[in-house]
Amino acid sequence: MEGMIKVSYTVMCKNDVSKEVSLSTLLTNEKVMKAIKSEFATGLRNLALSAKEESTIFIKTQKEVFAFSASKNDFADLLELAEEDARKLKRLKKECDGVELVDIVTMD
Repeated sequence: MEGMIKVSYTVMCKNDVSKEVSLSTLLTNEKVMKAIKSEFATGLRNLALSAKEESTIFIKTQKEVFAFSASKNDFADLLELAEEDARKLKRLKKECDGVELVDIVTMD
């Protein structure tokens, strides 16, 4: 195969956060209720917070996405190549030990 592919990846660290919280759970939290009421309903009394639909809020560590180009022939080794790129450019820090592939795009 001839051609190149563009590979995007992020660095995974031990203290990364990824949580899901339902909106109803969030609205029943006392601190969240007080913050919303003080920001949007100052001076009003006897208020109740509710939501029309059940939805989920995601709390995740914001990651920087890095990219490099590789030959299409190296497709089977993309994860290893991404780790090498991260090591070479000193993106793997003390608490970070791996990479996660985000996107693979074929370039003509």
